[in-house]
Parts: sequence; C-alpha cells; structure tokens
Amino acid sequence: MISHRERAPLEFVPAEGEATSPIPDAYQGRLLIDVVHDGNVIPEAYLCDFEGRPIPREAYAERFVTERDWGARLVAGELARALGLEGFYSVSIARVLMDFGRFPGSTTGVMGHLRRYAINHPFSELLGHEQKRDLLETWYDGVSAAFDGRVRGRLIKIAIHTYDSRNNNGTLRPKVSLINRVDGFDHDSGVTHTAFDPIYPHILGEFTAHRVLRDRISLTLERGGIGCGHDYPYLLPEGSLEVRGQVWTFFDWVGRRFTQAHPETLTDPAFHMVWEMLLDTNHRSTDSAALRAYLHRFRRAPAGRERSFRAAQQAYQEVCEFVKKDDWAVVQDFRFSPERPSFLGIEVRKDVVCELGADGVPVAPRVEGAREIADAVASGISAYLHEDRPARSAAG
Repeated sequence: MISHRERAPLEFVPAEGEATSPIPDAYQGRLLIDVVHDGNVIPEAYLCDFEGRPIPREAYAERFVTERDWGARLVAGELARALGLEGFYSVSIARVLMDFGRFPGSTTGVMGHLRRYAINHPFSELLGHEQKRDLLETWYDGVSAAFDGRVRGRLIKIAIHTYDSRNNNGTLRPKVSLINRVDGFDHDSGVTHTAFDPIYPHILGEFTAHRVLRDRISLTLERGGIGCGHDYPYLLPEGSLEVRGQVWTFFDWVGRRFTQAHPETLTDPAFHMVWEMLLDTNHRSTDSAALRAYLHRFRRAPAGRERSFRAAQQAYQEVCEFVKKDDWAVVQDFRFSPERPSFLGIEVRKDVVCELGADGVPVAPRVEGAREIADAVASGISAYLHEDRPARSAAG
C-alpha cells in the first residue's frame, strides 16, 4: 500500500462521473477541494537513515496506517462531482513522513498531536539534517508553491480529512465533523495566533470560515440523517493550511490597500521586507525570521544590515498605524467583505467510507457512504451560495 514512486508534490485528481453544477454562475471557478493526508508516497531518498543504512519497513509501517486519512480522496472526488467541479487537489507524500498541515520543522516524540511539526515521527529521528532540509525544500515548498496559485481568488476551500471511528475511551464519533475554530484561541486572554505577527487582529482569529456556511452544511447533513459535530475531536492547529491561508489572505488584503494609498512605497526595500515577513505564514524565509525577531524579540540585526532593519522597523510601524487607522477600518472592511474566503475542514469517519481490515487498512471502498455525505455537503454549500452569501451576516 506504500508507494515509493516519484510523483508531483501536489496532484490534480479529475472527478469521475457527470453532475449538473448546483453552484451559481457568479461562483464558478471559486471553489476548491483539497486532501493533504491521504498520500502514499515515501521517496527513495528518505528510506535510508542519516548513516546511509536502509530504514526497515517495520519502523514506519504501523504509523503509515494510523496517520493516513484513508478514504479522504474518495470523499473529495464525490464532492467534486456533486459540485460540478473538474476535480480536486491532493498532496501525494505520505503523512507519516511529512505533514503539510503543520509548520516546517522536525517533530520530537514528546509533542502532542496539535503541536507537531511537518517532519513526522519516526522519520524525524531517523533522517539526517541534509535529508530533512531537502525534504522540506523539495516537498513542503513544492506543495506550497503549487497551492499558491490555486488558492488565490477562491471563496471557499474545503479540506477533506477522515478520522477513526472511536475516541480513545471507546465512544463513537459522529459520522462528520466540521472544523473551523483555531487551536490557540483563548477566550479569557484574547491571545490568538501566537505563531503569526501580532498585528493580525484577534477578532479575525477565532474562525477560518463563515459560520453560516458551516451551519448550512451541518443542517443539511443532520436533515439527511448524518450526525454532524463541530470542531470535534480537536481544533485546527495553527500550522494548518486553513489558518495559514486566512492570515496570509488578510495581510495580502492590507498590502494591496496600503500600496494603493501609498504608491511611493512599492519600490521601497524597507516595505518589501515588511510585506515579505507578514506574508511568510509558512515560516520558510530566513530573512523574515530575522526581521520578526528584530521587531518582536528585540534581537540585534544581522551584521552589516543594521540600517536596513531600522528602516524596516519604521516601515512596519507605518503599516501598523494603517491597520489601526479609523478604528481599525481596514480590518472591518476585510471581516465583512464578500471577498473574504472561507477555509473549512471536514472530517469523515473512516468506517463510513471504507471497509477496514483488522490492521486498519481498507479492504474495499464504501462508495455509497462517501456519495451520501458528499451530496449532502454539496447541497449545503449550494444553499449557502444561493440564499445566505448575498446577505452575509455581521457575525463574520
């Protein structure tokens, strides 16, 4: 079940079958479906450890099974069909090796599920430094670059995941769970998104999708007899594409409005440094990390770059003042804009869409189960676009 063949980091998977699109003409081309945890590729370059010794299959085979979102591609394909889309996008690399839904880095064995980094255990302990750097540069950055042009301009991005049928205590999970709340959002302190720049407004941080969209889908599922939970059994990690995408979209929004108001800054290197830092939501830029530390941790500028970092500090202050101007007007414009995208995660129980063997590996797909859920989700999205979105509520 494990593929070692080289494939593109992000693959387009055509939908099978024909369906009349329930999406209004105004929204054609503005929906995207993706799967990030149903890949099966472990490239040969990472099947030897840091000393060049082959990594035995048994070292990772069990975690390959438990980490993979079995059936997610099946559900995504059915949803693409039901929405009349040409297909969906799928990350090909196996999650046991690298998880694109986390920040770049190497996981240690003591990290909890939501605190992990992209390079997963046990490869995080078996691979050497150069292998890890190559893995992130080739696959993490490769997926990121491929996603970049495909996410821009979308109004709704649906990420399909699957989860185990039961919790650790044996209780049965709902057939579907809709996830759009962010881990790290603290109602008592108001602290949110500590991984991003502090000028990202708290008011934008609690949800990654319009709640009416989530509730429309939930209502449609429940009416169809499909039990639906919300933000269960966990919240979105800060390193997820949904959270990173929301933060990136906001700073891109601010950047376009700032440069419209101050066109003279377009060619200013100091402002270029600031926008590069704010848009570095993947945490892959060394220069951005240095500027972030200079601004917020009061570290020294790199030798020979003191003047440019001081200029960037002044530019950053001007951007902060722009964001806070007129009682945070640009934030309110973004918050209620019909162009603000919704990024929603959908978890589907594995046993609903797969017949699983004793080892947890699917022995057969359950197409009808996947189709029933996909049709209900598509119906909810259609109702939202036809009835709710033209009159978006102030709930955000």
